[in-house]
Amino acid sequence: MTDFQVRPARPDDHPAVAAITVAAYDADGFLDGDEEYADELADIEHRSVQATLLVAADADGTVLGAVTFCRPPSPYVEVARAGEAEFRMLAVDPAARGRGVGAALVQGCLDLAREHGDHTMVLSSLPRMVTAHRLYERLGFVRLPERDLEPLPGFLLLAFQRAV
Repeated sequence: MTDFQVRPARPDDHPAVAAITVAAYDADGFLDGDEEYADELADIEHRSVQATLLVAADADGTVLGAVTFCRPPSPYVEVARAGEAEFRMLAVDPAARGRGVGAALVQGCLDLAREHGDHTMVLSSLPRMVTAHRLYERLGFVRLPERDLEPLPGFLLLAFQRAV
């Protein structure tokens, strides 16, 4: 049993989602002063129109974490193809880590993919996001090296997949 629920984000969640996402990426050293990416992470209004935002929230509504669920043709898709769903920007408030929030958010994405009739969930991740990789592997994701991508020279993203 968890002491929080995963649900679609509401407009009143947006400021917390933006703050948590930027704070989590920054705390883990994944922003490295990249203000442009920090702005993209914080642009919840755009993301909520182009993709589905899920949050994990305590009973009192406090947002503990969030994830972006997307499917083609969303502009947030990086590796998903027809019949596949993807999640991005998984972030858990550093103060809420260790409670299963990240796993619950991934499970919420798997549930949404199933509801849409998708057969596979894919994602891409920086090579140094090893803590996230351990979570993905624990949840049944496997590496998909043939779908790794390099959106910018020297900026490698590793692909992962699992059946839904």
